[in-house]
Amino acid sequence: MNAGNRSGILVVAATLLLSSCAQFEQSEIRKPQLVTSPLAPSAARTVEELDATTAAERDAAVALGAAGRLLGETVASLGDATVPGFWVETPLATSEMPGRLVYPANGKSVEVTLMPSEGGSSRVSLAAMRLLEAPLAGLPTLEVYELP
Repeated sequence: MNAGNRSGILVVAATLLLSSCAQFEQSEIRKPQLVTSPLAPSAARTVEELDATTAAERDAAVALGAAGRLLGETVASLGDATVPGFWVETPLATSEMPGRLVYPANGKSVEVTLMPSEGGSSRVSLAAMRLLEAPLAGLPTLEVYELP
C-alpha cells in the first residue's frame, strides 16, 4: 500500500470517527433538589451516623398506604449514603413521583421518591435500605410500585 492510499484511509477513518460523536446525546443536568431532612454529618463513620432521618420520618415511610401500581422488579445497590431521605434512582421511573419499594425476601416495604435513572440498575438511599432490612453491601431484588 502506498503512502497516498494510507493517508486517504486515515482521512476517511478520522471523518467517520468524528461524525459518530454527533450520535451521542448530551445528558441533561438535573436541577438541585430541596433537602428537607438534615444533612448527614460530615464526620459520620457508621450507618447510624450517616442515616440522618428522624424516627417520625422512618415511621411515616413504613406506614402502609395505597398499594400502587407495580412498575416491575429491579436489582438495587446502595446509593450515595450522604444523600438523606427515602429515594430510589431507577430506570423503571419515567419522572419523579411517589412510590413504594418492597423487599420480597422479608416482605418489608418503604415509601420513597422514585427518580428516573439512565443506567440499567437502581440505587437506593441508605435510609430506605435500612428500613427494608436489605443487605447494604448486597444486590437485593426489589419490587417498585408507583403510588397515586
